Parts: sequence; structure tokens; C-alpha cells
Amino acid sequence: MTYDSLAHFLRDGKEHFAKGPLALVFVEDDVEIDSTLHHHLTLGFKSVIAFMPREFELTEELQALCPRIDMPSPRGQAMLDTVNAISKAAPDLWVYYCFNAEYLFFPFCETRSIAEMLAFHTEERRDAMLTYVIDLYASDLNTHPNAVSLDAPLLDRSGYYALARPDADNHNHPKDRQLDFFGGLRWRFEEHIPTTKRKIDRISIFRTQENLSLLEDFTFDNQEYNTYACPWHNNLTAAVVSFRTAKALKSNPGSTFDIQEFSWHNSVPFEWHSRQLLDLGLMEPGQWF
Repeated sequence: MTYDSLAHFLRDGKEHFAKGPLALVFVEDDVEIDSTLHHHLTLGFKSVIAFMPREFELTEELQALCPRIDMPSPRGQAMLDTVNAISKAAPDLWVYYCFNAEYLFFPFCETRSIAEMLAFHTEERRDAMLTYVIDLYASDLNTHPNAVSLDAPLLDRSGYYALARPDADNHNHPKDRQLDFFGGLRWRFEEHIPTTKRKIDRISIFRTQENLSLLEDFTFDNQEYNTYACPWHNNLTAAVVSFRTAKALKSNPGSTFDIQEFSWHNSVPFEWHSRQLLDLGLMEPGQWF
């Protein structure tokens, strides 16, 4: 089903968000649209909803499986407004959001569904989940000039770190159970990345509320949503492996000619398996075994 606007979808497509979890995929360009949607369908989301420009095409199979909302530029404020509108229209649902050429991995996702994982997370009295955006990139930019290669992607095995998140409303003291995380291409090529865009943490998975707002830095105005764990023990976290930064660095005229390759001595092949991300410490199983 295709909807010609978000308003049309919210008015006539309510059956698609009658039951979660939902995946909202914001399609910024025509790179790996099909693989992104297929990946999230296999994770067990009740609906995988694509927001994309009208000129981009979907296969007949995906047209039948994924509601499509026409959106001229599904990024920036339009993306934030969409997430917030759905949160208001469909409260108390688990929702995940990402962009095209991004792929969610959570602990043991090869054998357990997203609904099973979120049922456990709910039992731990959590309403949101921290995800780390882990950069993927092609090893050979001559062969893959847009830096995207599903067959042989690389990721950084080290170079990740966290800093305390200062609270401007409390004399810049560190916020409770909140950190800013850095690493990957945004760290190695930081001279091409605005300071406000260098973090790799997102609250990508959350339970909707009518009075909840997603902010520009992918945190929420509810501070408990932005915590990485509850007060008494570690909780689950997940990873979003993403070609988005690599694509941007190679499509931006201000950086593309300065970057001949992304690979370095700490690059390793990505195995498309949650075990590798767990072994590298790029997500946390918490108490879920």
C-alpha cells in the first residue's frame, strides 16, 4: 500500500501500527533500499514502513510487504517530525527507526526475534534501548566508489570510546547513566564531520508516548530514555551497522577527494553476525542469555 503523505498514512493506515514492533526506514537515496527492508523483515517486525521519494522504486514483493509513504526528503526535521507524529498517534508501541543501507543487529538475532528481545527488555522495566551506529565501508573505493559493498564490507575493530555527557541544567555535571560514544569513520575523519554529528550513539528503539519527542541528536526529551542501563544492572544494547557515514564522506565534494580509502590497520571484515559485534564489545547482552 502506498500513501501520498504522512497525513494520509496516519489517517488511513492505522492498521499498520495496530501492533508493534514497527520499523521505520527513511530512504535518503537509492542505495540498498531492498536489502534494508528485507533485513528488517527477517528480524520479525510486525510492519516495516518505508518513507521515500516518489521517484524511487520498490520490487513487487516489497510493495506487497511494506507500506510506503511518499516523502520528498526523508531526513533532518522531516524525519524527526515523522517519528514524533507516529509516537503521538500510536502510543505504547515499540518502534525502531533507521535509514537505508543500515541494518539492525541485536544479541542472538539469528535465532531470536525482535519481539522476543523487546519482551525481555520490557520485563526489565525499560522503555528505550541504546544502539551504537557502527560504520561499514567497502575495502576498495575504486571498485565501489559510493563506499557500499554488501559482499565484503569492513568495520573498525577498535577506536571506540565514551565521554561523560554534561548536564547544562546542572552546572555541566555528568548526567546519570548517560554517555556520548565516539569511534568509526566519524572519529577517524572528524575534520570532515561537524562537531555535533560525531557521536555514534542513538536511541533507535523506544516505546512510543504521546508527549515524547525525538531530538536532533537522536536522543529524547525524556532523560530516562537516554540512559544506557537501569540503576541496578546492565541492560541490553544493540548495534546498527551502517554505510551512511561512508556514503556521505564519498558523496560530499568537501571530503571525497581527500579520502582515497577507508581501510586501516584496525579494519576487519564484517561477518554479518551478532556474535562478532558481541565479541568486539559493540553491543551488550545484559541479563539475556
